[in-house]
Amino acid sequence: MKNTKNILMETRSVKKKRLLDEIYASFSCGEDRISDLPDAVLHHILFFLPIKSIAKLSVLSKRWRQIWHAFPDLDFTTINVSSSANSTPKVGPNRRNKKLQNTNWTSIGGADFIDQVLSLHDKNSGIRVLRFRANLSFSRLNALIRGAVKHNVQELDVEVATNDYFNFPRSAINSDSLRVFKLKSKYPGFRLPPSSIMKNGFKNLFSLSLSCIIMYEQPSLHDLFTDTSFPLLQKLNLDGCSGLMYLHVSCRVLEELILENCFQLEHLDITGPKLEKLRVKSCFDSYTSGTEVKIVCPRLKRIIWLNNTITDQSCLENLTSLIEALVGFFVLLEDLGAMKLRSMSDFLSGLSHSHSLVLENQSVEILSKNNHLAGISLRPFTKLRSLELQTGFHKHNIPGLANLFRSSPATNTLILKITNEHNIQRRKWNRDLWQLSNSGEERFWESQSNAMNSFLQHLKVVKIHGFSECESDVSLVKFLLKHGKVLQEMFLCAELSKSRDSLHREKIKSQIMGFSKASCNAKIVFK
Repeated sequence: MKNTKNILMETRSVKKKRLLDEIYASFSCGEDRISDLPDAVLHHILFFLPIKSIAKLSVLSKRWRQIWHAFPDLDFTTINVSSSANSTPKVGPNRRNKKLQNTNWTSIGGADFIDQVLSLHDKNSGIRVLRFRANLSFSRLNALIRGAVKHNVQELDVEVATNDYFNFPRSAINSDSLRVFKLKSKYPGFRLPPSSIMKNGFKNLFSLSLSCIIMYEQPSLHDLFTDTSFPLLQKLNLDGCSGLMYLHVSCRVLEELILENCFQLEHLDITGPKLEKLRVKSCFDSYTSGTEVKIVCPRLKRIIWLNNTITDQSCLENLTSLIEALVGFFVLLEDLGAMKLRSMSDFLSGLSHSHSLVLENQSVEILSKNNHLAGISLRPFTKLRSLELQTGFHKHNIPGLANLFRSSPATNTLILKITNEHNIQRRKWNRDLWQLSNSGEERFWESQSNAMNSFLQHLKVVKIHGFSECESDVSLVKFLLKHGKVLQEMFLCAELSKSRDSLHREKIKSQIMGFSKASCNAKIVFK
């Protein structure tokens, strides 16, 4: 059975073929109603077709040739560059105009076709969108971008591979028409011109995306992204900035910032009065000292902070509008010291206004490291309604979990995703031995019941993925059932590798169903 993606792709292909058939049929029946439509309507219809098909339609009539020469949305990413330039594809069922099927579309693929289209484009008609992917020399790339700028291109999306480093195309910097610019380079990447040149351009740019930038020995560019250089910038995406050690972003109208794969980053300073979305992934490596992050964004609604090591200092201020926070730290536990533990505490406390918090990877383990943070209270997450934690759950993680529960007084949904750590031996639960030995884990949870009183009085839904018959899992389930006064549903989803039912598993299920419940409405569901 075909998957959904293939069905959707086939559906798009069928729609495109039907659209072409309808256009050719209008000529075959002798009544061409489509050609009588306004240019803007025809441009909108043709936007859904591959650019080769639009080019072929230009031979239908003078009217269609004019439509093609003024077509504003040039997306060359649908071209198969490796296809034969002299191929003669069939273009439709029109039998009246035989020359359509006999046309030799030379140079219809790759950069030659782009050059040809730009040279034929009506000088009085601007280009709204230009997208292409190609393996080009730097001079060829510059020529294509200069041609687009001459036609007042508004959105320029380029992915290019070159044989050597190249410089940022300066023709794009001074464009008054450019609103959206995306430049993605494959290895080895490109260099930006001096800040004096960069700061004099891009005055009308709304969105900028740069990938694979070489920034070694260019410290003046680290302060580039400010109101002076980008007064209208709303979206900024930087990916793979080699040599970027310090970055200061302070754009007055910036709403979205994405920063990824900047491994040499040491200092990140973000001030954004209108910033609403922030994503920082795979930055700050574990081998640099003196690292620092500062974020001051009063309108920030969503922050994604993944695969970053803990910086030596963290300062998150005034994030009062935060709705969602997704955090995943990467750090060697043996390298953790008091400074980094305090920095992590400051980072999480800066997220205290969030309504939804997801902690991935090592976060719980770090909070439990040597119990350093077990007695340190995080700033209460007073607005938090949903807490999701990913952890290799064992007895050493319990202090970190308890700390988070104590700091989440109004949470009504708890999601635990237990990861299987093969190098950690987890103690299997045995009811008789457990009761006789008065489990230390049970005693610990019971000692926390008063401190977690508010958390337990608000908790309504618990979902535990990767649940097993281990002592840590069962003791937590027993504690939440015993003290969760308003608990409504508890979902226990077994590990996939252990999903087969067994007599032992069924016995434990029966025992869990018999645990004392503080809420008579609590429903336990095993999956």
